[in-house]
Parts: sequence; structure tokens; C-alpha cells
Amino acid sequence: MTEHKTMAAVVLTGHGGIEKLEYRTNVAVPSPGPGEVLINVKASAVNNTDINTRIGWYSKQISEATERGGATGFEQTDEEDASWSGASLKFPLIQGADVCGEIVAVGEGVAESRLGERVLVRNMLRSYVDYRPWECWTFGSECNGGFAQYAVAPSRETYKVDSDWSDEELAAVPCAYSTAELMLDRAGVEAGERVLVTGASGGVGLAAVQLAKRRGAYVIALSGASKVQTVLQQGADEVLDRSAELSKELNEPVHVVLDVVCGEGVNERLSALRKGGRYAIAGAIGGPITEVDLRTIYLNDLRVLGCTFQDDHIFENLIGYVERNEIRPHVAKVYPLEQISLAQEDFLSKKHMGKLVLVPPAVH
Repeated sequence: MTEHKTMAAVVLTGHGGIEKLEYRTNVAVPSPGPGEVLINVKASAVNNTDINTRIGWYSKQISEATERGGATGFEQTDEEDASWSGASLKFPLIQGADVCGEIVAVGEGVAESRLGERVLVRNMLRSYVDYRPWECWTFGSECNGGFAQYAVAPSRETYKVDSDWSDEELAAVPCAYSTAELMLDRAGVEAGERVLVTGASGGVGLAAVQLAKRRGAYVIALSGASKVQTVLQQGADEVLDRSAELSKELNEPVHVVLDVVCGEGVNERLSALRKGGRYAIAGAIGGPITEVDLRTIYLNDLRVLGCTFQDDHIFENLIGYVERNEIRPHVAKVYPLEQISLAQEDFLSKKHMGKLVLVPPAVH
């Protein structure tokens, strides 16, 4: 057990702008309960869900793109439904869906042999909802997460990882790559299929490019013009400008669309699918409200797949991919935890591609 009683952490004090994030050095170190472990956090990463949770974007009162309120928040947020679960959050809250670290203490029922393990925490936790189907807690939303020197997590959902990657690279995996792997898994992507990936220069999008290529798919990525070469280097077979007219740019229809952007382009992307195609959605940063021509869906026998809940094998797949070096995150920039405001500002500006990672002060 750590001898430290207090720790550095970033505390979210309520829904709103970046000013709601407070870096503190006197936060109590949590204690692991039965079935839990205490992790000395080595690195965490910035994700859309951190920002969406902070600004209350999950509330049905919000109809705008994430970037419209990403820095300042939204005035019309209803705190009663502004979380993943549709319930109100408890503040103060330590966010952070990603954790790479070392187990330094164990709770009742957890073998002491786990002490010292280098681990990743599954970001969609099932232990706290008794492993009921279609239910989960998001690490850093329904419970405290990784923006701190220490974090508590269920032992059964804290995975030992044997890898020579840096802590920063490992911290880039849990949220982004599990989201992308879920989309691919739920859409049943197979070798030889044509897959269209939106937001391909972001964390989830770039993960989807790598993971789709790993399955042997032909990957067509949508990205900003300045990031084309890097997206190609990460495995895309083609890169189209995100504003391109797909009906003119695509030589033939695609089997699958993996969409983390949504917004105004949904109809056009649906039309890019061949008959019997699959459309997987795991985000709507471009706007959650859009008009869809339902004839496109039913006349072409399309399947539209929502992607949030993750069965156990999704994260277990990732651990295997990491240990076999079948994927590799692209870490764009690393910040000390106290610079979280700058990291989120940079994230919202989209001037970097790949993952932005936060590192808490080292524990001595």
C-alpha cells in the first residue's frame, strides 16, 4: 500500500468550460475496496468523451457539434441527463477514461501477486453493474478515472500487459482503440471488404484505420488535407478530403462505414454503402442531430449499428494486439497533467493527429 495520503489530480467541479477543471495537489488517495486494485497512474490520454462529459454534451438538450461548446460549455445543458448513463454525475469528479500504470495495492479478495504488474484498465467497466448485458460504467464518468497520480479499478477489468511500449503509447490504447475495435467487431469487418472511416486523423479514427487494416480490409479514410500523408502511413489505402463528394470520389460502393463524426454527412455516407452494407456509429462530434432519408436504409437493406457497450472480448483482443505488436498508437504530444487545459485546447483545435497524452507527477 502506498504511504502517500494525498495526490495530484485534476478535478472537474461541474459541467461547463475548461475553467471547470482544477489541478489540485491535496486530493485524498483512494483505497481499493473488495475486488479492486490501486494503480499508480503513469499516463492517461485526452478523449472526446472527457470533453463531452465536461460540457454536458450527452444531454438531450444539446443539438450542436462538440466543438461549439468544447472550450466554454453550453448554456442549455440539463445536468439530469448529461452523462453516458443518462443520469446526473457526482461532482467533484476525476475524469480520464485511459489509465496505464502499476498496481501498488490490492483490496480484499485480490491476490497480492498482482502487485507490481504493469496494467491497462478497461474503460467501459462492467463490474459495477454486475455484468448485466448492455450496461456499463465509463471510467472517469460514473466513477473516478485516470487524471490523477492514483486510481482505483476492478481487478477483473485491470489487465496486465507485457509490452516494451512507453507508458504514453499504452495510455493511448484503452478508450480510442476499444471504441474502434467495437465498431469493427459489431460490423463484422472481414478481409477484402471496403471500409470508409470518418475522422481518420483523430484518436478513434486513426485506431479504426489501423485495426481495419489489421483485418485485411481496404481502408478509405476521410481526413483534412494537411494530414493525408500521416493517415496513409498509418495504413489507409486511400485518403479523401473530409468535404469530398463521395458519389464522385468513390470508384465503387463500400461494405462498411465507421462513423465517429456524423453531422450533416450521414445521408451521403449511407448512400456510399452497397446493398446489405453496415453503418457503425460510435460518436457524433460533428452534430448529434441530422436528417436521414430512411428509403436509403430500407430499400438497400442496410444495417445501422450503435456502438457503445463492449463485451469482454473487445478489450481482451486489444491486449493481444498490443503484446504481438500488431498495432501501434500515434502519440502526437505529451503534456504534464497540470497542463490539461492546454491539452484540451489543442485537442479541440485538431491541429495534432493521433493521441494527446497526459503524464501525472512521478511518485517518489
